Amino acid sequence: MSEPILLRGRAWTGGAIHEDVVVEIDDGRFTDVRLTARIDDPKPNLDEGLMIPGLIDLHVHGASGSDFMDGTEEAARNIARFHLHEGTTALAATTLSGSSEAIERAVRSINAVAARYELGEAAIAGVNLEGPYLNPAKAGAQDPGSLRPADPREVTRWLGLAPELSWIMTVAPEIEGVLNLIRELREQICFAIGHTAADYGQTVVALEAGASHFTHLYNAMPPLHHRDPGPVGAALVDAHATVELIADGIHLHPAILHSIATLLPGRACLVTDAMRACGMPDGAYRLHQHEVEVKDGSARLSSGALAGSTLTMRRALQNMVELAGVPLETVIPLATAVPARVLGLEGIKGRITIGHDADLIVLSQKFEITQVISRGVRVA
Repeated sequence: MSEPILLRGRAWTGGAIHEDVVVEIDDGRFTDVRLTARIDDPKPNLDEGLMIPGLIDLHVHGASGSDFMDGTEEAARNIARFHLHEGTTALAATTLSGSSEAIERAVRSINAVAARYELGEAAIAGVNLEGPYLNPAKAGAQDPGSLRPADPREVTRWLGLAPELSWIMTVAPEIEGVLNLIRELREQICFAIGHTAADYGQTVVALEAGASHFTHLYNAMPPLHHRDPGPVGAALVDAHATVELIADGIHLHPAILHSIATLLPGRACLVTDAMRACGMPDGAYRLHQHEVEVKDGSARLSSGALAGSTLTMRRALQNMVELAGVPLETVIPLATAVPARVLGLEGIKGRITIGHDADLIVLSQKFEITQVISRGVRVA
């Protein structure tokens, strides 16, 4: 059992930033959150920092030289340790298109780490299968040789390897068997539309079949056009679907980041799409079957195509405020409450509220992380 923790200072809770909040933590949960301090409450102890919920990354492949497709517990733990110290307290471990056996190895190692959580690691709360039922014309950094028609038996086998975790799967609606896959497994998987050449009509059909999320909106899909709105137009029109934004200043223009955060309140999520070079110096790296060159923090294939990112969630928050000009109060739920809802953890994570998991970070005015509390324990 962890020791009780008492914090007082500025905090984002109840959808707004409050100037004087007392937060009590015990046995891994928030046990009290008071917006108005009492006379006998301790003095503020955060040095003008801001308490916010621990960040949740729905789409992350790796960091610190490791990738979840390495298929080892050591790699998965290395990734989870790195991202926790960057403020990510929970994540969905993300795979790439590969052979059935390669994905199975990855899922087994992900589940093993999730089931045996160790202090100092971000909690692995879900599995995100990015492929392999994607369009080769929009493969990006996915291995074209691994792309194939949808196979429900294959997916069901993977699901059985990690039955306690939440699941996300990126699919292209136009690929053979994908619509039937969505209809068959929509209750078990959050299906995301991505790496697709689908038009607006095909995308709407996939949403009606049960898809509910868009993988890195705008990237690896047709652009928005006023006479041919495509997947982006379908995402904008649908009242419930959530979307991912990679806020590294490379994948999306700041004006796009600002517009989506403004137009889709409660529906946009920040993600990193981070690969193994995250936290590492520029140089040559491997992304499953591809060689990747990282220069000035930008990861690209030899063709020039983007190959994930070197972004962290902490930096994504900062970029949304400083590059895109979005108020911090608006940005915080994009990295906390909304991704928690996508993972089916809305009543457990993503908010500083009584009864939720005590995942909390303290941000300085310069977006430095001064404290990390994970499951009620100070880890940094």
